[in-house]
Amino acid sequence: MKYARSLQTKASVTGVIMCQPRMLVQPAVSRRGFATAVQNTLSSERRPHFDKILIANRGEIACRVIRTAKKLGIKTVAIYSEVDANSLHVLEADEAYCIGPAPSADSYLRMDKIIDVCRRSGAQAVHPGYGFLSENAKFAERLAEEGIVFIGPPSSAIVSMGSKSESKNIMSAAGVPCVPGYHGANQDAELLFAEAEKIGYPVLIKAIHGGGGKGMRVVPSASQFKDALASAQRESLKSFGDADVLVEKYIERPRHIEVQVFADTLGNAVSLWERDCSVQRRNQKIIEEAPAPGLSPELRADLSAKAVAAAKAVNYVGAGTVEFIFDNDTEKFYFMEMNTRLQVEHPVTEMITGLDLVEWQLEVAAGNPLPLLQAQIPLVGHAFEARIYAENPRNDFLPDSGPLLYLDTPKPTHVFAPLIPSLPHNTSCSELDSVKRSPDTSTHVAPSMRLEQGFTQGAQIGVFYDPMIAKLVVHGRDRTSALRALRRALEEYKVVGVSTNVEFLRMLAGNGAFINGEVETGFIKKHYEDLFPAVESPSAELLAQAALFVALREHPIQSTSLSTPWTTLTSRRFGGDIYERTISIQPDDASADPTRVSLKSISPGHFDIVVHSASPKTFTGVSARLVSPTRLSTTLNGASTEITIVSQRPPPSHPASRVTNTMERLHVFSVSGTKTTLAIPPPAYLLSLGQDVLASSKGALRAPMPSLVVEVKVSIGDRVEKGQPVVVLESMKTETVLRAEVAGVVNAVGCAKGEMVEEGRELVDIKEDE
Repeated sequence: MKYARSLQTKASVTGVIMCQPRMLVQPAVSRRGFATAVQNTLSSERRPHFDKILIANRGEIACRVIRTAKKLGIKTVAIYSEVDANSLHVLEADEAYCIGPAPSADSYLRMDKIIDVCRRSGAQAVHPGYGFLSENAKFAERLAEEGIVFIGPPSSAIVSMGSKSESKNIMSAAGVPCVPGYHGANQDAELLFAEAEKIGYPVLIKAIHGGGGKGMRVVPSASQFKDALASAQRESLKSFGDADVLVEKYIERPRHIEVQVFADTLGNAVSLWERDCSVQRRNQKIIEEAPAPGLSPELRADLSAKAVAAAKAVNYVGAGTVEFIFDNDTEKFYFMEMNTRLQVEHPVTEMITGLDLVEWQLEVAAGNPLPLLQAQIPLVGHAFEARIYAENPRNDFLPDSGPLLYLDTPKPTHVFAPLIPSLPHNTSCSELDSVKRSPDTSTHVAPSMRLEQGFTQGAQIGVFYDPMIAKLVVHGRDRTSALRALRRALEEYKVVGVSTNVEFLRMLAGNGAFINGEVETGFIKKHYEDLFPAVESPSAELLAQAALFVALREHPIQSTSLSTPWTTLTSRRFGGDIYERTISIQPDDASADPTRVSLKSISPGHFDIVVHSASPKTFTGVSARLVSPTRLSTTLNGASTEITIVSQRPPPSHPASRVTNTMERLHVFSVSGTKTTLAIPPPAYLLSLGQDVLASSKGALRAPMPSLVVEVKVSIGDRVEKGQPVVVLESMKTETVLRAEVAGVVNAVGCAKGEMVEEGRELVDIKEDE
């Protein structure tokens, strides 16, 4: 780790190009090496693991693969884009190679560069993770041509399952139930309309090649069908380069249940049980659990049998997920799609089985049989995974970007899943009985927690990639204990620097309907008011604690062990020892009025406080001390508490104003994990100076967040009208159009297409008409 850091520092000093490898090694002559043999329950003869693998991914999944590889003694090769040079996966791998600039198309999606790194490093196999090239059949084929093993399914399975229409035809032939619908090649609008009439409304129009909710429209009636069709086709063409869609019956109260399957090259396939991923936003998963709540052993067996049949129908190899729509009203399930890769949510399956799925992937890719038979696979307890995203749930979950200025996480109890003994091999157990199971909740299981993350404090959540920061994974004896562990872990997860969904996840994990297992894909919309309660004004107690934090950090209580005047008289006036101060504090809302808080020090570490709110409140004899730069201990109203308060200074490029992002902000985390952001208004003289600066640059347009410049629509000397589009930015795959705030002439342009710009940077200056 130190070697990696020292080399990067040296490169920055000497001007060495960042795209050079961190460590150069001689390419291996053989593409397949030997490793220490590992005992296998099904075969006494097995092939050794690879000596070295390349991970064609980034972030937490790259770190996850590296951990298993290290456990098995396998060397790892990381790839990274220029903006990921100091990322965690780069530092944790044995070798790392830069493969291009930040955009995925120029780096993580460049097959030629990845294959070149395989040659240079001697990597014998490639683990694709998820996303990027993980479901790209051409990539799997090109690796095979080079004699490099793709740690995933054969390209034929990727092709078959990559098309929603073809996959459903294959599933129907294999006896796997599919949602009634039209999956044909004829895309005539009148034909599709007629098929929708046959199916019956509501129907779902869905892009044949796609995911993430793109090219998807719910159509409640015939009158809305053609407009919805045209819209879905346009979006599908833009997102996937293919406008073809399918039309299906829309299930009004669906659940999203998926089955983890595993298959080897010898024809064996098993189910590792199901997961429920119903609670979603923007058609994307946000929290997952295993097993799915409320399923009978018979239904679990049926789901598992159909999922295994789906895998065998395409001669699947490796880890895959068969996704089903489950109708809450009829308890029938229908095939939706198959993901031909390891899923983001795979850890919950690991927790209830005690297995390492990445290790299974490596075993199968080496040509070995599955480590366990179906009847041997455990199903113990319950697990949850909560995805921590940089996003703003109260603003339609729009992604955010920026630095992780402060990150404090719960301490994990495990790196991998807790050990669960496999069941004894029972030759008399039928195939149906082996999957006809209820979860074992009688065995004592201590609550456990894993933290899957790819970022540490100080890291930058950029605009080029998915905004997921980490995954909290918990396991308990049953669903109730697992959910209790999840709530506790979320209370201890604290982030400052970007907006996150942690507070929302806390509300979700404590929601009565969720606790009762009443999940469905429309859960957030159905329970919106409970999940997004009105934001309350900060209490007098909270304002008092914030004021104490400000006072104590500037006038800390000195240690009594030293008695020199230089320590005992810090900041005191010779005219008296009483310290008094009034601090103005306001909510993180430019329209809110500040509240004055008066402090008087009556003795070291003890204060009288008056909060001058609409209903003034006085606190006497309050004891307080800073335990650390971010931890405040107080005894207020007879209650002793220790809370976290993190200061966030405004960007230096922002002139002082009444907008809260130009003020110092205090992020206050209560004992229960609730986060409240307050702002400290600047003094009057700074406001006056700031107003002068703003007045002189009234036509200046600044970047509202770290962004990529997609398009600059003006040049110096151009005349623009108020409201005219000037610059188009992209942040976290979301475009923002900056418009002229005044009419005038472009005086300066401070950015260019393709450039990354920081928050607050002046992009265009317009000289206003006089």
